[in-house]
Amino acid sequence: MADLPRKAAARTARLAALPLGYAGRTALGLGKRLGGASAESVMTEVQQRTAEQLFRTLGELKGGAMKFGQALSVLEAALPEELAAPYRAELTRLQDSAPPMPTQTVRDILATDLGPDWQERLVWLDGGPTAAASIGQVHRGRWHDGRDVAVKVQYPGSEEALRSDLRQLARLARTVGSLVPGIDVKPLVAEMQARAVDELDYQLEADAQRTFAEAFAGDPDIVVPGVVDVGATVLVTEWVDSPGSLATVIASGTQAERDHYGELYTRFQFSGPGRTGMLHADPHPGNFRVLPGPDGAAGRLAVLDFGAVARLESRGLPEAMGRLIRVAQEGDSAALLEGLRAEGFVKDRITLDPELVRDYLSPFVEPTLVERFRFSREWMRGQFQRINDPRDPSYAVAMRLNLPPSYLLIHRTWVGGIGVLSQLEAEAPFRAILEEHLPGFAP
Repeated sequence: MADLPRKAAARTARLAALPLGYAGRTALGLGKRLGGASAESVMTEVQQRTAEQLFRTLGELKGGAMKFGQALSVLEAALPEELAAPYRAELTRLQDSAPPMPTQTVRDILATDLGPDWQERLVWLDGGPTAAASIGQVHRGRWHDGRDVAVKVQYPGSEEALRSDLRQLARLARTVGSLVPGIDVKPLVAEMQARAVDELDYQLEADAQRTFAEAFAGDPDIVVPGVVDVGATVLVTEWVDSPGSLATVIASGTQAERDHYGELYTRFQFSGPGRTGMLHADPHPGNFRVLPGPDGAAGRLAVLDFGAVARLESRGLPEAMGRLIRVAQEGDSAALLEGLRAEGFVKDRITLDPELVRDYLSPFVEPTLVERFRFSREWMRGQFQRINDPRDPSYAVAMRLNLPPSYLLIHRTWVGGIGVLSQLEAEAPFRAILEEHLPGFAP
């Protein structure tokens, strides 16, 4: 395919067909049940076909559709196990792959963005992509000074596709949300709409990556490749040689690898804001590449894709965030509610039970109560089921809390990071990492 499927009407029709396809398969499943098939076998078949259609469609459309799918993939661990199993393979595939665009299209874009003499600087370019994402794909190349480089090229029509998809997904939030129970689709799409312009700006991305690369230069655990060149829709960075991403570790890593890379992942997410004044806000596993150490042991973690970053007002994570988690950890529910109200999380006329508020925040607090916390899919599912069950008191708290705009991306990244750690089934010294890097948390 030459570029993104570009006609808005065609993209809208394919997205709109997703809930209809689910409804049709459910009706077919009812017919099979009436014919004697077991409820379990029928539901499994419906789920498998729904997962395949949903994530195949999101991946093929790329643009905002695929970006939405990648955001869902981070939260896969929150789905009930009976739903998660048939979704898992499609979600993992989506994290690391997408259909490529032709080589000639790539060369035309390079000539437009880097100039007609681009081949004098980029002396070799692989004919096929090594990776693909929501709005661009990556080729391996060689710079004129001998360095291997990664050449990220934005798909033609990305801006139109991104905006069109997110508008349609916003309209379909309720029905698309029924395909992924337990995950609130509407605020996720709204936040993605608010940041769409930044995602398309490769100059802005290059600036962020340069800042992170300088801040982590020489770090023993984290590698951020440097920026080599940039154009309007082309970004050239240093190449990272890696056998796989965190998605690979999730699929087949040893427990030692899960724990090691889970700890590095957590350290990067919490230390980055203090070093750079920015939060890497695209936590899905495909953006984190594993680097083997000596004799094949687990090594460093390379971080890619700085298109989504939160530029923090205080050049770091908010001090109130750490302070309130510490208050919750110490069990002072009344002080916690008062602090949340002062930060704008609880509006003036809203009355809440302080104990229920503390219980609601347990996904953020519980990992800090022990020296090393074991994240797991089972734990993550329990947390999500509790706060999404209308019969649970925590559900009422969720409906009455307010998330200030300055915390939106921080909150989504933190929840997404917990989702990735739960997919890894990693054990990490979460409390110690927060004490070192989260302002306000250290006692």
